[in-house]
Amino acid sequence: MAQIVGVGANVFDTLYRLDTYPTEDTKQKAQSVTESGGGPCGTGLVAASKLGASCAYIGNCSDDRAGQFLRADFEKYGVSTEYMHPIADTVSFCSCIWLCDDTAARTCVFHRGTVPPTQLDEKAVAAIKAAKVLMVDGNDLDAAVTAAKIARENGTLVLYDAGGRYPGVERLLSVTDILIPSAEFALGHTGEESVANAARKLWKMYSPKVIVITQGKEGGILFDGREVLRYPAFPVDAVDTNGSGDVFHGAFAFALTKGYDYGKCCVFSSAVSALKCTQVGARQGVPGFAHTMDFLKERGAEL
Repeated sequence: MAQIVGVGANVFDTLYRLDTYPTEDTKQKAQSVTESGGGPCGTGLVAASKLGASCAYIGNCSDDRAGQFLRADFEKYGVSTEYMHPIADTVSFCSCIWLCDDTAARTCVFHRGTVPPTQLDEKAVAAIKAAKVLMVDGNDLDAAVTAAKIARENGTLVLYDAGGRYPGVERLLSVTDILIPSAEFALGHTGEESVANAARKLWKMYSPKVIVITQGKEGGILFDGREVLRYPAFPVDAVDTNGSGDVFHGAFAFALTKGYDYGKCCVFSSAVSALKCTQVGARQGVPGFAHTMDFLKERGAEL
């Protein structure tokens, strides 16, 4: 059985690398075009797998070209597809992403496709019960909530990558152990003006074991119900920030399986996310464990 399982978005990305953003209603040459697997849950699982954990994705997928690519992509990176169910005559969740060289920013346009919601079968339930960590991201919400309840009843930690403010996510927030929202999500959901106050309010509202709010280049904060602690970001020459948050969550899940405390999980995940930004592609750029540890050592941040 896998140490980490996930229920959520698995997306077919097409990335266009540009010198600068185009002007509306014009034509512009791209420097490169890359097809890649993406999505918070899917990319998080790949990150954890590349770092050394055994991982599996639970969910439906299309049988179109994009769906076939996504299954093969998981297999390439060692993520089990035994709990995936191809659905005929459907369209995959896909996105088109512009990567801008002069600002290191990205713009994403996506289509959710027509794949129906996941129904957890006996095999999937057994995998959730046996795992150390369940990763969810607010997509495929009914299945994610059901999976989270099963996980908590059986001692599996629920890690929620809270990026999108989807309708009904309160149901998932209430069954989460490791809550890792973006600053945008945390501030928007709570109405607070500071991430520290947002963390405290989220704690009171949902009572997770820990809250980690990510703030991109600023690093982020950790709140365990007692004090707010800051963790660092690691400056790098970024070429593609797309998927860096997804990679952070996958690295955090991996770090939990290593037995790291929450503070060390944050520092480790921040380093993995930084290294990913030096390469194009949400999944291709994820470093291995040894590379990450060398990176931390060079910066005086040994765990």
